[in-house]
Amino acid sequence: MADGKKLIPTTRLLVMAALAGAVAGAIAVYVSNTLSGNNAPVVAQQVAAKAPVAGANSADNAACAAKTDKARATADAAAGEVAAMLPADPPQSLKSLAFTAPDGKPMTLADHAGKTLLVNLWATWCAPCRAEMPALNALQKEQGSDKFEVVAVNVDTGDNEKPKKFLTEVGVDKLALYRDSTMGLFNELKTRGLALGLPVTLLVDGDGCLLAHMNGPAEWASADAKRLVDAAIGK
Repeated sequence: MADGKKLIPTTRLLVMAALAGAVAGAIAVYVSNTLSGNNAPVVAQQVAAKAPVAGANSADNAACAAKTDKARATADAAAGEVAAMLPADPPQSLKSLAFTAPDGKPMTLADHAGKTLLVNLWATWCAPCRAEMPALNALQKEQGSDKFEVVAVNVDTGDNEKPKKFLTEVGVDKLALYRDSTMGLFNELKTRGLALGLPVTLLVDGDGCLLAHMNGPAEWASADAKRLVDAAIGK
């Protein structure tokens, strides 16, 4: 890994990480009994086996697994403020991850084919999530294009009113409001071993393959984050 992996996080991130740990403990109790949404019957059958959910085509998973070198190279670019980003081992297809589009219609990551994505799961009750939303908004503002998008998926239960109000209050105007009020998306990532608590962030390439992932917050408006995005896109 790059030397930046050894850098010590800022004090603010240490505080945020501690809060993330507390949230992880709270959410684990909730999601353990909430298997709905993304391929819920399959999730229920495979939790004990710790196997990837069978929503993705085996050919897709095989194609993604062949991108191990790309995943490692991308993660090597994760330094400083985003040093917690880990390479996918092995890369797997996330095309089947399901949630709701801003217009309220169901969609999957496959609908974003051709774009590199920074997928972030967040909730209004998660303090570290709230703290990093303006930075994710800034990253989308500066890096968003036909090649890259920050896909921030809110996982609050209930309707859209609370997350919409929060985003307005903190001035987030570049992030579309993707939603999953069922916790199905979180549960699937938990089953795949990718989610411990919130926030969860996934770096996914244009073919829907997971390249890197992390649990906990980061300074997404930093130069380190922009370099990571550039590396994932292939600049």
